Amino acid sequence: MEELNKQNRRKFLKDSGVLLAGAALVTSPFNHLAAQNKETKLCILHTNDWHSRIEPFDKTDKNNAGMGGAEYRAALINKYRKENEHVLLLDAGDIFQGTPYFNFYGGELEYKLMSQMGYDCVTLGNHDFDNGIEGLFKQMPHATFDFVNCNYDFTDTLIENKISPYKIYKKGALKIGITGIGIELNGLVPEKLYGKIKYNDPVEKLNKVAAYLKEEKKCDLVICLSHLGYSYKNEKINDLTLAPQTKNVDLILGGHTHTFLKEPVIIKNAIGKNVIINQVGWAGLVLGKIEFTFNKHLTNDFVHTFENVDIDGTSI
Repeated sequence: MEELNKQNRRKFLKDSGVLLAGAALVTSPFNHLAAQNKETKLCILHTNDWHSRIEPFDKTDKNNAGMGGAEYRAALINKYRKENEHVLLLDAGDIFQGTPYFNFYGGELEYKLMSQMGYDCVTLGNHDFDNGIEGLFKQMPHATFDFVNCNYDFTDTLIENKISPYKIYKKGALKIGITGIGIELNGLVPEKLYGKIKYNDPVEKLNKVAAYLKEEKKCDLVICLSHLGYSYKNEKINDLTLAPQTKNVDLILGGHTHTFLKEPVIIKNAIGKNVIINQVGWAGLVLGKIEFTFNKHLTNDFVHTFENVDIDGTSI
């Protein structure tokens, strides 16, 4: 984190040069289509592990002085919305817990602020159950965004009909499928707080939903909001071990381990196609920004660029 703060007081902008459907197309069809305005662009903004950080860190903080904060984030999001026609704003969980704002308001303020920022879709992290299922249910009316998770079974709970296994968003001619997966709650969350929620194998459930989104619903991009964690030293399932076991997931936006990535990681899936993985730390210190450019046929041939941006007010 200290190394990141030293190096990342400015924007990171890099064209990855990766074409997920074949490098030969980078310099030919895309450039040709750009001249004809035949490309379709999608801007994905994302956060994770906000942990109720409403205000910037205090100016005396040795690592993050003056950084973060909902106001700066909102201004940055508005800036990108003005610059891009098609935008999705997503979060990979652990919105709750971490400052007195959560202890006092129970998550109401977080959801209201995210609604004002125009979040489209979020998944659930383990700390989002810190006030129990009842506490989460109580705050959901303050959220105008969607909740997704495909590997938790919410049967016979208050939120049974509040969480969807997936959502599909239309952006211009594009169809974007989004699902979410959550970490095993047992051992992280007291059983009395998560109650009857059952954890199912995230690999199996994700592959089933992703196949439906890509093959049946013909989504041009399939995104997984993951709260499994980026990586572990043991064999616990994580984003790095998940990606090679998938077939229809294009992008994994992660959370839980508070991992600051300077740039997304690209891993081959089970059928040799690229999966992009990104995570932007915690506390709203960084806003992830990934842009996809699709060809005129919208056939899942796309390039991506990225920009993981420090939220410190200097770029607003």
